[in-house]
Amino acid sequence: MFHLLDIIGTMAFAMSGALTAMHKKLDPFGVFIIAFVTAVGGGTLRDVLIGRTPVGWMRDMQYVYVIILGFFLAILFRKRFDKLRTSLFLFDTIGLGVFTLIGLERGLITGLHPAICIALGTMTACFGGVIRDILCNEIPNVFREEIYATICILGGIVFFGLRKLNLNDDILYLVTSLVIIVVRLMAVKYKWHLKAFDHK
Repeated sequence: MFHLLDIIGTMAFAMSGALTAMHKKLDPFGVFIIAFVTAVGGGTLRDVLIGRTPVGWMRDMQYVYVIILGFFLAILFRKRFDKLRTSLFLFDTIGLGVFTLIGLERGLITGLHPAICIALGTMTACFGGVIRDILCNEIPNVFREEIYATICILGGIVFFGLRKLNLNDDILYLVTSLVIIVVRLMAVKYKWHLKAFDHK
């Protein structure tokens, strides 16, 4: 199930990147590149930082195939994007929870401090979107809109708090991912934002 959610999240992020690139009127190659970096950007940065090379998507071609599939699905259904918006949001939210957990686990396997593990989890979940927005000449959403990265940090804190209770790993993963998913859904529904600085 963990691997399945990882695949679903990868496809959702790939489709998100492709749709953003098409909105910016990029050519097919540009759309594919944006889809690719959105899906694997966070994991690539994480793996490079911890010295895990070749990085994950180079070790398992399944991720490349999933990204290609997401790219074509985004092109085929781009005119129905408004109808698919809710589904994509839900998949993206699931991916956020799963990718945060993957980053946390990679940090633990490497023997890093919990604070660094939380940073890796946040990077894994968010950095692909940051690269997407920068390449599309936008201020990254993670810095200006919903409390996206903050939710990942909260999830990491919950993860290590529950880990001290010696819970079963499946329960630990499930509860942590549910916290991330539920908080993000509530943040979007109730329009929770961090207050922006006034330049005056």
